[in-house]
Amino acid sequence: MRAGERLPPLEIPVTRTLIVAGALASRDYQDVHHDPELARQKGAPDVFMNILTTNGLVGRYVTDHFGPTAVLRGVAIRLGAPNHPGDTMVLTGRVEEVDGDTAVVRVVGSNGLGDHVTGTVTVTVPGAGS
Repeated sequence: MRAGERLPPLEIPVTRTLIVAGALASRDYQDVHHDPELARQKGAPDVFMNILTTNGLVGRYVTDHFGPTAVLRGVAIRLGAPNHPGDTMVLTGRVEEVDGDTAVVRVVGSNGLGDHVTGTVTVTVPGAGS
């Protein structure tokens, strides 16, 4: 783990199933996450991913990179362009700073509309600082 290290990109196909399953798993029953017609009535072209699903995908991206001993200490994200079915979100990351076993990783998730998510993840990897 070193400052400046880039994480390999991760492509995530944004499917209707992923959007709906993520909303259900996080108990987010807002209609815009599962009902295309109601989403259109509210101004969206289709259903879109909720923030809790995005948050989980960002965490998974970082822990997959650093391995099974990685522990998330903080996730601070901001949503931008929505993730709609049929698009692909590409997550990229860069280690911004390292302090012993703990790193701060800047993460960006982009899709065909722009940046869906930006933020930082603080992660501890026991033994990585030695």
